[in-house]
Amino acid sequence: MFVPVVDSNNRPLMPTTPSRAKRWINSGKATPFFKKGVFCVRLNVEPSDRNYQPIAVGVDPGSKREGFTVKSKSHTYLNVQTHAVDWVKDHVETRRNMRRARRFRNTPCRQNRKNRLVNKQKLPPSTKARWQWKLRLCKWLASMFPITVFIVEDIKAKTWKNRRKWNLMFSSLEVGKQWLYSELQQITNLETRSGNDTYNERQALGLKKSKNKLSNKFDAHCVDSWVLANWYIGGHTVPDNTRLVEIVPLEFHRRQLHRLQHQTGGVRPRYGGTISAGFKRGAIVKHPKYGFCYVGGWQESPTKKDPSRKTISLHSLTTGKRLTQNANPTDGKFKSYGSWRITTPDKSGLCRVSSAL
Repeated sequence: MFVPVVDSNNRPLMPTTPSRAKRWINSGKATPFFKKGVFCVRLNVEPSDRNYQPIAVGVDPGSKREGFTVKSKSHTYLNVQTHAVDWVKDHVETRRNMRRARRFRNTPCRQNRKNRLVNKQKLPPSTKARWQWKLRLCKWLASMFPITVFIVEDIKAKTWKNRRKWNLMFSSLEVGKQWLYSELQQITNLETRSGNDTYNERQALGLKKSKNKLSNKFDAHCVDSWVLANWYIGGHTVPDNTRLVEIVPLEFHRRQLHRLQHQTGGVRPRYGGTISAGFKRGAIVKHPKYGFCYVGGWQESPTKKDPSRKTISLHSLTTGKRLTQNANPTDGKFKSYGSWRITTPDKSGLCRVSSAL
C-alpha cells in the first residue's frame, strides 16, 4: 500500500511507500497524521521534486452503496466503498407531520408565511444531502492526492415518456448530478461515462460484478470505479489492488429538540443537537477502558456530590455499536473531529484509526 504525502502547506504530493514514510518519520523529515481515518505524512522539509503523475478518481454512484477509486498508471492507491445518505427524506417527512400536528393543538405558533422559494432554484433536501456526500468524499480525496481528473458514471433516469423536458428539469437525479458536475469542475477536470460504457469496458477486461449490491467486497461497486479510472489512466488489465476501505456516514439529528413521543409523566426528554457535554458529536476520543471510539449522545446523571453531572455515550469506530452510555466526559481525550466511521472489511490494516491516532 501507499501512504499519501502532503507538504508543509498541506498541498498533496505523490504518495510514497510505507517503508520510505517510516524512514522519514524516524529521521524527523515527516510528521504522521490521520486524514479522516487514512494514515498520511506531512513533510517538514522541502520535497526533492514536485513531479506529478496523472491520477484519476473513478466514481460509481449508487442508491445504497457507492464506489471511489484513486489510481495512477502504475498503482491503485485507494479503493473506497461508502454508504449513501438515504435518511433525509424520512426525516423531512417526520418533521412535516409533526408540524402539521401542532397546528391542530392549542399551541401558540407563528402564522404561516408565504413561500419564499417561488421562482428560485433549490435542490430538495434529500437530493442535496445525497450529492453533497459525494462531493465531500471527492474533496477529501483531493486533499490527500494530486488528482488530475474525476471520472463519474453518468446515471440516467427516465420518469415520464413523451415529455421532452420532464427528465431534464424535474428529475431529482438529473438536477443533483448536474449540481455535482459543476462543483467537481471547480476542483479539476471532469469526465463522464455512461453505464453501458462501464459495462463494455468491464467485459473487455474480463471482470465480473457481484449481484449482491450491499456486500463490502471489491467486486460490488469498486470494480466499476476502478474500471472508470483505468479507462482514462490505463496501465493495468487486472486490478492490482482490491483492498478497500468502507465508510459509513454518521446520522445526526441537528435540530430535533426532544423526542417525538411523550414518556412517563407526559414529558418529552430532550433529543438532538450536535454537542454532547462539550464534545462535538462524532468526535474521536481515546478512553482508558474502551480505547478509540466516537462520541454519541449525552444524558444528565446527577449525583449528591454533583447534581449537574452529565455522561456521554461512546460508540465503536468499526461497528457503530454503543459501548457505554455512562462515560465521564473528563475521562475521554479528544483526538479528532469526525462525521463518519471508517473500517477495513478485508482486514488489510490500511486505516486502523485505533493504532496510531
